[in-house]
Amino acid sequence: MATDLAKAAKERGIKYFLISYVDLFGTLRAKLAPAAAIGEMAKEGAGFAGFASWLDMTPADPDVLAIPDPASLIQLPWKKEVGWLAADPYMNGKLVEQAPRVVLKNMREKAAKAGYTLKTGVECEYFLVSPDGSEISDASDIQAKPCYDQSALMRRYDVISEICDSMLELGWQPYQNDHEDANGQFEMNWLYDDALVTADRMAFFKYMVKAIAEKHGLRATFMPKPFANLTGSGCHVHVSLWKDGKNLFEDGNDGLGLSRTAYNFIGGVMNAAQELCSITNPTVNSYKRINAPATLSGATWSPNSVTYAGNNRTHMIRIPGNGRFELRLADGAANPYLLPAALLAAGLDGMARSINPGDPLNIDMYAEGHKAPADTKKLPLNLLDALRLTEKSELLRRELGSEFIDSYVKLKNREWDDYSRQLTPWERANTLDC
Repeated sequence: MATDLAKAAKERGIKYFLISYVDLFGTLRAKLAPAAAIGEMAKEGAGFAGFASWLDMTPADPDVLAIPDPASLIQLPWKKEVGWLAADPYMNGKLVEQAPRVVLKNMREKAAKAGYTLKTGVECEYFLVSPDGSEISDASDIQAKPCYDQSALMRRYDVISEICDSMLELGWQPYQNDHEDANGQFEMNWLYDDALVTADRMAFFKYMVKAIAEKHGLRATFMPKPFANLTGSGCHVHVSLWKDGKNLFEDGNDGLGLSRTAYNFIGGVMNAAQELCSITNPTVNSYKRINAPATLSGATWSPNSVTYAGNNRTHMIRIPGNGRFELRLADGAANPYLLPAALLAAGLDGMARSINPGDPLNIDMYAEGHKAPADTKKLPLNLLDALRLTEKSELLRRELGSEFIDSYVKLKNREWDDYSRQLTPWERANTLDC
């Protein structure tokens, strides 16, 4: 039964609702509606000018009406008088097909027709930095290998514990928090769920982390590679496919605990990895993470080739245990909705075509990458190359829709053009006297 938002407001003491949607660049857009108006907003939607956000629209287009999904309601733990709602954008009475949440819901519906439910868990790495973003926030966090450093973790206890307490209160079942591989970098894990639920939570999580960091005079960033000498921030996704309450990926008789269905799904993801890359790694900065030299800690912890293995973190896909795999390609800038939508599209294609991923490659890809088979695919070197592959993808056009692909590539190409117009200090230092 759908949540009655007006009733929920009275019962929970909610005075305002943030009615939000995520645009093509992954930015949360919202209007703040008083609880007295939520009944009307729930029916008619909050009005936005789509062109004013990163949607492929013009100033002449009519209003986008964002209709909130009552099931997504989250009461802000740190400001309980406010409720957050994920919304689906409509224009002219029709869903906006390019809107990321709509893209995921459409892909989810395709899977549901075959009886499938995608479940995902995400590991959203982030940095706590100074308010201007120029340096990490903890001047004492200087170890060459700071991963799991207890002292550095506890110096940020007030921030970390408030975020974790919030997730506990929301019922997300968080189970661990840690200092990650880079100085100033952290990760928080919570229980996996239906892909749409996880996507809504990921969108809110990024907002929550930033808001709580600001409360403590800090800044949180999910930028893929904010510091050249430090490990970048990934968004590792744990993936499983379910039907009638059963995990279709699990097979106790297999050496890695995976079924043939899981291997075909992995085969589809690997087959389409280059085409997916502009979605899993959507910014110019993303390619400074996945194609980086070794960092201060000694490893980038990110892939540059399309390979898979067992419990081996040097590959694009890792199989850490029975019944699931981990995609290590995506980064902190990945759109919460487009990421699982693209994965589902590729995986179902792999199942439909019985794509064999081949044998796992049991080598250290950082030290022994030269031993990989000659036909091993390499990931794109920059955003422009990735966008060209996405634009040409018959799979993504068929499954995610040409309207979405055209809009996404168009706006991301504008971002690339804007980047290309910049002159960097490196260019002046190395080219001024050419």
